[in-house]
Amino acid sequence: MTSLYQAYPQPSLSRQAIAEELQAHGLKPTGQRLRVAEILMRAPTHMTADQILAVVRQSGDRVSKATVYNTLKVLADTGLVRQIHLDPERSVYDSTRAPHHHFHDLDTGELLDIPPQDIAFSRFPELPDGMEAESVEVVIRLRRKPARG
Repeated sequence: MTSLYQAYPQPSLSRQAIAEELQAHGLKPTGQRLRVAEILMRAPTHMTADQILAVVRQSGDRVSKATVYNTLKVLADTGLVRQIHLDPERSVYDSTRAPHHHFHDLDTGELLDIPPQDIAFSRFPELPDGMEAESVEVVIRLRRKPARG
């Protein structure tokens, strides 16, 4: 999946740089973990677990679906990637860690980045007692307008 534009340009990361990122976040860069992280983190992208699994398998590497899901969970838990819940049955993993929002094309499934300065909030709801906001992520779902005849 490609983005219309990126909220923040990110340089392409080498395999070594990705291994160092994993280690810096307390993760052992095993071969399979590094391969999954490399697919997602080499350049800014949005991918589902199944898309990542397909790329791994197309390259001839052997990895189980459980390993891909477990690796994605630990990458998201450590903040190396963002997990975006598009609906109850589908998540997309985003390698852009800087704050940003998304357009979600419901017809194609594509996600497009929206820079945070392009969205303004005039009001924020009162938070429940004892709670603080950690982040705000906006997903604007899009559908093509019907053709006028």
